Amino acid sequence: MMRTWLLLGRLGARSGIRDAPQRCAHAPASIRNLTTQSKPFFRLPPPPRGAGKGRIALRASAGAAALGAGVFVTASQQENGNNQDTGERRMLEMSREEIKKGVSDHERGIQRMMHKFVLFLDMYIWEPICTGLRFLQLVVIFVPVIVTVPAIWVGSRQPKRDNERSGTLWWYGFLVNAMELAGPAFIKLGQWAASRSDIFPNEMCEIMSKLHSNSQAHSMHATRKTLERAFGGKAFEDIFEEFNETPLGVGAIAQVYKAKLKPALVAPADSDLVRDENLLRDNVRRNVEPVLKSSPKRVPSSYVAVKVLHPNTERTVRRDLRIMHFFASVLNAIPTIEWLSLPDEVAQFGQMMKLQLDLRIEAANLTTFRQNFRDRSTAWFPYPYTDFTTRNVLIEEFAQGIPIADFMDYGGGTFQHDIADEGLDAFLRMLLLDNFVHADLHPGNIMVRFYQAAQPDLKLRQPPPPAHPGPGPQADVTEQVLERLRPFKHARDKAGWEAELNKLDHEGYRPQLVFIDTGLVTELNATNRTNFLDLFRAVAEFDGYKAGHLMCERCRQPDAVLDKEVFALKMQHLVLNVKSHTLALGNVKIGDILQQVLSMVRNHHVRLEGDFVNVVISILLLEGIGRNLNPDVDLLSSSVPILRQLGAQSGSEMIRGGDFSMMFVWMGLEARKFMQASIEDVERCVKYDLLSPNV
Repeated sequence: MMRTWLLLGRLGARSGIRDAPQRCAHAPASIRNLTTQSKPFFRLPPPPRGAGKGRIALRASAGAAALGAGVFVTASQQENGNNQDTGERRMLEMSREEIKKGVSDHERGIQRMMHKFVLFLDMYIWEPICTGLRFLQLVVIFVPVIVTVPAIWVGSRQPKRDNERSGTLWWYGFLVNAMELAGPAFIKLGQWAASRSDIFPNEMCEIMSKLHSNSQAHSMHATRKTLERAFGGKAFEDIFEEFNETPLGVGAIAQVYKAKLKPALVAPADSDLVRDENLLRDNVRRNVEPVLKSSPKRVPSSYVAVKVLHPNTERTVRRDLRIMHFFASVLNAIPTIEWLSLPDEVAQFGQMMKLQLDLRIEAANLTTFRQNFRDRSTAWFPYPYTDFTTRNVLIEEFAQGIPIADFMDYGGGTFQHDIADEGLDAFLRMLLLDNFVHADLHPGNIMVRFYQAAQPDLKLRQPPPPAHPGPGPQADVTEQVLERLRPFKHARDKAGWEAELNKLDHEGYRPQLVFIDTGLVTELNATNRTNFLDLFRAVAEFDGYKAGHLMCERCRQPDAVLDKEVFALKMQHLVLNVKSHTLALGNVKIGDILQQVLSMVRNHHVRLEGDFVNVVISILLLEGIGRNLNPDVDLLSSSVPILRQLGAQSGSEMIRGGDFSMMFVWMGLEARKFMQASIEDVERCVKYDLLSPNV
């Protein structure tokens, strides 16, 4: 048993003890230079009490306190250096490099020897033992699940549940319960598996999607200490005016509080979006946009959301990933499932987990989204306080809003179509214009806030900044709207809810979507972007056969694909079926088509890149939300304005490169929209003639 412990523990151990400066020297040059490019964004907190010459501690490379969230913002917005490079990849490399254990190159003599000895004990004795004990705990949890596998062949088939047997459905539920008991890594694994319907059966994904965290909230004492370190050693009472000690939510790896910062720490309204432009030109832009676009009046919340990682989550997740990798390697030896390439999937899942274990990455993603949407009124993202964000703490503007699930349950009244259309518009802009997509777009991460349109301010001179740059006494409009809607929600009065929404519409209020929890994004690297555009071009030309072959040739394991020719013919049949409904695509559910594609991919062992699947799943989720609010929602029609903008921005470049696919799609959709409008006009004229008393 001790040998098993040592084997499991050493799976993730690093070979040798390397000094921090040597590790930094091997880091990419773009990462090594970031600290000098971003010096205004970070500060160096004072060392913890008791840190002296006699204290033996393991040191992290690059200095755990040295990298502020601003460095990650800079890394995320750099140009990609090669075909596999993305901002997310660069940030992950920085994050992992920072916490690698090593001995400082400046230490000498007995102190250096002691540090090396402590590091050896930690990596090769303590970690293997702890990983082995964790393995035994997981054995107790999952052995009953393994023993009951034969239940999947028991029971009658359920036609309404993807024709699965009743025993199979029971076993899926049993597996989910075990994963909830197993802790954060397995809860996240289940949530990740729920999005991979290209690998797992649909019903399994559906049941996995209901998996939730049953984590216990960590102590307020741990929260206070973590926050004081994030604010450079300030006393807790000097940071917050108010702090609600009851968490708003407790997730698998973190918990969230609502608080109010001291006025001296509150950021000015949208200070990260101030333009470095000519004053007159900037003022004209600010005054024209409210008139033409009904831009929201910016009223930032005086409250903040405080996200704090659970203590020791990093180590627990690291041990679980080692165990997962061990069993994935064992299972991969079975010939019938080797096409899944489970070790690769565990590595991809491990990257996703590590991204969420560093909250500076989420702050950087928020900053990027805010820059991308600074001139758009369809969606908004809360302001991140990057100066106070660390690996374990994220401080961001409190996103006051009404969960979109409430509008799905009680109706959106006169705002129903606006909410659905704006959600699709925001997603399509992320995908087609920005190549930076929120990768966790379930209803819990989308809220609706209400605003009143900003009024033009014709002063050409900028007023002097206030002495205390707080948000001021402006009222939070969304909170006022919430107070008006809450009684109808608590009483489950749908009619009253919709009547109140109609009143808000008459009073001039407009809805806006707010996206939260941006720890995961989808950003296609150059290779995947090329593959995506080639596939898009084939579909745009209604060449499903070519699209099918492209998917087989450029998947992760081309040799593992079953019946490539059959797969290509099925894709051709699917695409031709869509083509036959060109003038009635509003009646075609894109989600149903994509579900068919994922089913075909699973049956023919076509291993898609995870980024592609994330995009597909986002489309499925958003179209489901949109059709719940507006049954007539048309995803392709919603893309017309975005394609127009894309054509204006990069049309000439695409044409020079011989890529006419976007132009074909744009022209086809414009023609379809014109013909649909003509047909509707004819239908209205016929109905009018039939109802006319003079006929």
